[in-house]
Amino acid sequence: MFSKSKTKSANAAAQKSAKPAVPSIISADLTINGNLISDGEIQIDGAVNGDIKTDALLIGEDAKVTGEIVARRVRVHGRVVGQITAKSVTLASTAHVSGDVVHEDLSIDKGAFLEGHCKRMSEAEMAKKTSVRELSAPPVPAAAADKAAPSLARPSNGSATTDKPDSTEKPVVRANA
Repeated sequence: MFSKSKTKSANAAAQKSAKPAVPSIISADLTINGNLISDGEIQIDGAVNGDIKTDALLIGEDAKVTGEIVARRVRVHGRVVGQITAKSVTLASTAHVSGDVVHEDLSIDKGAFLEGHCKRMSEAEMAKKTSVRELSAPPVPAAAADKAAPSLARPSNGSATTDKPDSTEKPVVRANA
């Protein structure tokens, strides 16, 4: 008696979470300087100066993207300067792409502009390259980056360091632990 109602409510919750999300929209009056990472769909009508990693990407007619695009599905109506890597790429008649296209499926409408190389990849290779979850790993913490990068020792007198190390001081190189 109680197990049936729990099962029904669990199924209803699973169906609600399976509902497709509304795409993230970059409107025409917005310019983003930085990278975009999303598990869902992004629609760009403005400008993006940076790399984009997403499941699905729609670039509007007046949009401009400068940077690398990695996605499962890309549809271009506007301008792209940079490489596109996607399982499915569609260039509409108004598209203007300057860069290479790495794809499994490619569709180019009459009138579209493409300046770059096209390279077809197998389904297995494409699955590795377009997995958003693998590409959206968290950044390396600053403390870990300090361990990997060599740096100069700071003077013991508390003064600020300059671009030129003091001839008496030796650079300190930290080894990875």
